[in-house]
Amino acid sequence: MRILHILDHSIPLHSGYTFRTLSILREQRKLGWQTFHLTTPKHVGCELAEESVDGWHFYRTPAPASTAVSLPGLGEMALMRQVEKRLLEVVDLVKPDILHGHSPVLNAVPALRVGKRLGLPVVYEVRAFWEDAAVDHGTTSEGSLRYRLTRRLETHALKRADHVFTICEGLRSDIVARGLPAAKVTVIPNAVDIDSFAVGGAADAGLKERLGLAGATVIGFIGSFYAYEGLDLLIEALPRILVQRPEVRLLLVGGGPQEGALKEQAAALGLADKVVFSGRVAHAEVPRYYDIVDVLAYPRHSMRLTELVTPLKPLEAMAQGRLLVASDVGGHRELIRHAETGMLFKAGDAAALAGAVLQLLAQSDRWPELRAAGRRFVEQERNWRQSVANYQAPFARLVPSRF
Repeated sequence: MRILHILDHSIPLHSGYTFRTLSILREQRKLGWQTFHLTTPKHVGCELAEESVDGWHFYRTPAPASTAVSLPGLGEMALMRQVEKRLLEVVDLVKPDILHGHSPVLNAVPALRVGKRLGLPVVYEVRAFWEDAAVDHGTTSEGSLRYRLTRRLETHALKRADHVFTICEGLRSDIVARGLPAAKVTVIPNAVDIDSFAVGGAADAGLKERLGLAGATVIGFIGSFYAYEGLDLLIEALPRILVQRPEVRLLLVGGGPQEGALKEQAAALGLADKVVFSGRVAHAEVPRYYDIVDVLAYPRHSMRLTELVTPLKPLEAMAQGRLLVASDVGGHRELIRHAETGMLFKAGDAAALAGAVLQLLAQSDRWPELRAAGRRFVEQERNWRQSVANYQAPFARLVPSRF
């Protein structure tokens, strides 16, 4: 079977989106399927029509001739027209059996148009809703006209697709509530490639010393600094932790839109010497930073995005046998079993976050049990082979000649 994926962006850019994509592609190929890959103009940093990266070949889409538009929505319409035009060209080259559009809806609409025109089945995979991501980015507010129109477009695409895939039960419930038959929506859960994650090694004393963390107990976050990640709550909770554990330091690895605000917050609270911002690090170096963290923290704020969507980071942490605390938003509750694979605390509550960290630090006798349970969970329930197998039944129904 020949599958043409329509993607927002891809490697060499590094994000949860691109890592999930690669895992799906690897496992689909193990099933004997041929995969082809088209990215939209939102993939930045490449002006080529085609590009090969780490053995994967991508067809690229150039940006529309003019992106300077005065009315809301015109830029998105121009982008979708450009993707549709490029998609027709690529379909002619690779002759797919099925079009597999991935979030956002700006990718699904061109796929649906081309599929209808050429008589090809189209599946749409929802990783998050565009309107909810826009709320977190501050470009709209929940319930605004733009939000409602975007939600309507999303629902329209979901109903027109031949089958819908999504990443978790939270999103599946929301999609079914929009009027889709439950049998039309299949979950392809976020997972990990077990072979890519070894249980964490010993801390690099030299790295700890270079970061000013020698002798410290390290609470850490490794990822992108978006508002919904709740890193402001983590900094707010730190003084409460320091009262009982003065040797604790907070390590924030990465960067993003909230970096400046977080540094200002740490300084305003008198914590500039207690919070270490490492900056972004090379992907190959990330395991060394994981190894110097004693407890990983995922303090996501409660909003539609975090209540509905499951992240990859906690799964990756469990695959490495890490200790973790996380807010009790819906996306985390799907992944983390409280006091068994990690510790959950009330979202938005700095005191509860501090309490969860202090409780975990005080229970060192349970650490081996927690680490083993987390690793066992991803090995048995959250591996990509099992996850990607869920594509087979819907694809067999849509393209029976290939099965």
